[in-house]
Amino acid sequence: MIAKTFDKEKRSSKIVELVYDFAITGGGTAGVCAAITAARKGTKVVLIQDRPVLGGNASSEVRLWILGATSHLGNNNRWSREGGVIDEILVENLNRNKEGNAVIFDTILLEKVLNEQNITLLLNTSVYDVEKYSDTKIESIKAFNAQNSTEYIVKAPLFCDASGDGIVAFKAGASFRMGAEPKEEFGELFAPEKSYGELLGHSMYFYSKNTDKPVKFKAPNFALKDITQIPRYKAIGKDDKGCRFWWFEYGGRHDTIHDTEEIKYELWKVIYGVWDYIKNSGAFEGVENMTLEWVGTIPGKRESRRFEGLYMMKQQDVINQQEFDDAIAHGGWAIDLHPADGVYSELSGCTQWHSKGIYQIPYRSFVSKDIDNLFLAGRIISATHVAFGSTRVMATTAFCAQAVGMAAVLCNKLGVKPAEILSEGHIKTLQNELNLTGQSIPKVPIKPSSNLISEASITTSSTLQLSKVPFNGDWFPLNISAAQMLPLVANQNYTIEVLVKATEETTLEIQLRTSEKTENYTPELILETQTFNLKKGEQNITISFSNGVPQQQYGFVTFLLNTAVQLKTSHTRYTGVLSVFNGVNKAVSNNGKQTPPANIGVDEFEFWTPHRRPEGKNIAMTIAPAIEAFNVSNIGNGYVRPYEKVNAWVADLNDEKPTIKVEWKEAKTISEIKLFLDPDYDHPMESTLMGHPEEVVPFCIRNYVIKDLAGEVLHKVEGNYQTINVFVPEKPLSLKGFVVEAEHPSEDVPASIFEILCQ
Repeated sequence: MIAKTFDKEKRSSKIVELVYDFAITGGGTAGVCAAITAARKGTKVVLIQDRPVLGGNASSEVRLWILGATSHLGNNNRWSREGGVIDEILVENLNRNKEGNAVIFDTILLEKVLNEQNITLLLNTSVYDVEKYSDTKIESIKAFNAQNSTEYIVKAPLFCDASGDGIVAFKAGASFRMGAEPKEEFGELFAPEKSYGELLGHSMYFYSKNTDKPVKFKAPNFALKDITQIPRYKAIGKDDKGCRFWWFEYGGRHDTIHDTEEIKYELWKVIYGVWDYIKNSGAFEGVENMTLEWVGTIPGKRESRRFEGLYMMKQQDVINQQEFDDAIAHGGWAIDLHPADGVYSELSGCTQWHSKGIYQIPYRSFVSKDIDNLFLAGRIISATHVAFGSTRVMATTAFCAQAVGMAAVLCNKLGVKPAEILSEGHIKTLQNELNLTGQSIPKVPIKPSSNLISEASITTSSTLQLSKVPFNGDWFPLNISAAQMLPLVANQNYTIEVLVKATEETTLEIQLRTSEKTENYTPELILETQTFNLKKGEQNITISFSNGVPQQQYGFVTFLLNTAVQLKTSHTRYTGVLSVFNGVNKAVSNNGKQTPPANIGVDEFEFWTPHRRPEGKNIAMTIAPAIEAFNVSNIGNGYVRPYEKVNAWVADLNDEKPTIKVEWKEAKTISEIKLFLDPDYDHPMESTLMGHPEEVVPFCIRNYVIKDLAGEVLHKVEGNYQTINVFVPEKPLSLKGFVVEAEHPSEDVPASIFEILCQ
């Protein structure tokens, strides 16, 4: 029994003081990835999250799918899905949760964090104040957990604010902005003439389901009565649910921090009004047995404060693909801005303008310009309102936050401040450490000096020479234009033969296209056009391109729309080879061509995008001379995904035991062997709702064994599905070499490896 007599003085909560190497506020995708990245390098991390689950907008509380540069396969950013920890999380989710259950995704995030012994996780814990050593340095943060009635005082040499609204940065006095900058400040042509305070609003969703008997619904009194107040109400479908209702948005004309509760009530009003419309208006058939399964209880926030760092990203950096010496990640989502009136607006729910390819994001935008020991992460990073329209999405924020986690490791190791990573010349070390974990910073390969493979002789049992994409698939009707992307050699003349079927006599135009920039996949350059007269029925077409591509890069063998023609396709798939289509993807404002208004600083170009598996098969063809882009010289080049070229060794499908042998002249001490495999970086892997056709991507090696040169097995793996595989022996090995023996993923997909890292 506990009995307390009256106290004249007020009582204090239980107070716990904690000291860590790195304190992160915010357990969304950004905070999670920063914490895991730092913890895996030995940094003691405390991750403080004010909700009962991790994930932020990706959690079961909000249920928004994670997206980034891949943009629902709606842009020209090939092989652009974010790497490192966020890739590991999404690949894990695909394997265990391809249906996209947000509750299961919660468990995956929680498991990833709890698996790290160097992370202390504080859920249901709200940071509310900071203490400072000086004007420019944070000493500690204060937080309170209402579940255990405990107050935490957390001290650390380094802090990261990934809280969304920026509570730590705000309390510490850091400079911030809300609203849009005027056009003249940064020369952004898409910015307004005068600054304004309107923001992107909050969203809430609902899930519905069918039952086995009729279910009635009586709307609460606060529900929206007049559905026509929602101008887009006719776009509502009875089977739509979750974040397909991303446009249920409100609050852009309010203070999106302090008015959040009022915004929430308005969104509830919309949701229950919409469900009343679906159930009781008579406008929908087959809704008698439908019921509400779930309604969000907290709004998903898009925009509030943005804090000023050492550099502020702007529109031109996104659209023009600006290069930075301190690049630590890439972005690729469109500049995606929404009307301030949200769901009540007569305007389109969003305005999206895409760049021609991915763009670099600099480290400087994650370092507070005012507070010496504060990193910024998530949607609060240093960017203008326009650039924020692209950098704000979750896969991008998670990807970038990995750099913050790694930077914290270096700061603690070297005894430097976040800004001194730049001023004292440590940025290349940061970039390389990130790339060793799969970051894939554009134009920044892994340093050869950090990989013993660079000193080795490498041979293989076979190499793919792409002379034929087998004619073993279905017929694809050319109701839209289609193209086969191929990694071509500069100035090489290729002869290509395809099989077509025409329903009548007609003509077919075929073009060779490529991109102005070798790293892009927007085929705006038409190098050659040929016209073929077709007779009715099946026939072969032989195309001899006389010019070739000007540089080693991807070429597009392009077949223009003709509804009377079908192309023979192939079931066979290869790493770094892809078919694309000039179709439409309304989800990301893709109507086949981007046609912006004049004078907003955005390019006009066509979209050529893949189809989701099981569709999107390669176009069957013979190719002469054979494409020799898959050889073993790609191993050790420092790139771990297709970028300008394939960057992978790919075996011949007829090779019964695909093998790579690595040999050194003298024995090396090996403490780790790391394989970078193919997780199909082109697939968006949306975390929630969307659903996916398979639980393991078709290009990923499932089974392999690593042996020493005498044939002794060092490491054996069966049933792999992850991108990065690491073999760490119990104690370092002295080896003059080793062999990797792999199995083809399937009879239609050859084995491939991007990189082997030895340290």
